[in-house]
Amino acid sequence: MLAAFVGVTVWFGHQIHDFLLPPVDEVTIPSFIGQTLGDANNAAERMHLTSQVIDHATSDRYPKGVVMNQRPDAGTKVRQGRQVGFVVSDGIVTRLMPDMRYQSMREVGLDLSRTRLQLGRATYVKSDVVPEGHVIAQDPQPLTNVLEGDKVDLVISKGGSQFVRVPNFVNMKIDGARSLADKMGVKIGQVVWTPLGKKGPPHGVVARQSIAPGTRIGSYDQVSLQVSAGPNESGYLLRQVRVLASVPTPQDVNPGESVKLTLRVRDATGEYDAFRGYAQPGQKLDFTVTAIGTSVVDMYVNDVLVGETRLGNEPPKVYDQGKKSPSPEPSETP
Repeated sequence: MLAAFVGVTVWFGHQIHDFLLPPVDEVTIPSFIGQTLGDANNAAERMHLTSQVIDHATSDRYPKGVVMNQRPDAGTKVRQGRQVGFVVSDGIVTRLMPDMRYQSMREVGLDLSRTRLQLGRATYVKSDVVPEGHVIAQDPQPLTNVLEGDKVDLVISKGGSQFVRVPNFVNMKIDGARSLADKMGVKIGQVVWTPLGKKGPPHGVVARQSIAPGTRIGSYDQVSLQVSAGPNESGYLLRQVRVLASVPTPQDVNPGESVKLTLRVRDATGEYDAFRGYAQPGQKLDFTVTAIGTSVVDMYVNDVLVGETRLGNEPPKVYDQGKKSPSPEPSETP
């Protein structure tokens, strides 16, 4: 009986010892969640554990640089020297919403992948302005702040009329011609205000059109108009041209960084800046340029000429002696 009592006592003592003082090579992993990465690394080292960042993730709960998850989980018993993996928060990552207007769905997919956004609801509508399969509008709007993972809703063109018939714009006032074009689904291209002399039509009346009335054209083709500048006007041709410019991405610009953009018009009167400021690569600018005589729009990005759009040519004999104007030779457009 004495021997049995001693045996039980020794066994019970060992159990208490093992319970209160586990083997030195085994530890219970605590929770590192909510600690900064530096504090978590130090705590792991004190417990003779190794640590490593195994992933990063955005979070609106944990600030940037804070452990938001761990492997193994807290409470797991492991041997000393075991590696603990940390998932570290990148915080809330905001980005500028790219301008997807007029882009094909392939280009949209590339933009969404690059900015880590998701395609949301896609609505298809008829359009005689934007080609089939290209973006008409988007939500969120271009250049607004968005978060990684946000959804982008798109309005996508399913095309318009395959063909339209050109109406007769001649002898109409220019405002009436534009209204008729909208009604008929015809796009007005370049409008050239021309001095036609004393026998010409009154000011603002369409004198000629580039495509004859009754002609069937594609719904995206444009009809240019020649409008009388008035019987008492003479000299230069004045052009009104709609310009759609897409800002290129220089090689030395970091993602999300703005570029200095200048759109400079050169015509018979000299030079002037139609736009001067900052823009995002990929942003699209849609504006109307009014120019006199032979005219060109130059695009500068960070003060470097990257392309030009020729608006129109005028015979050199029209210019007075000593007047400078752009060369009428053709050139590349951006």
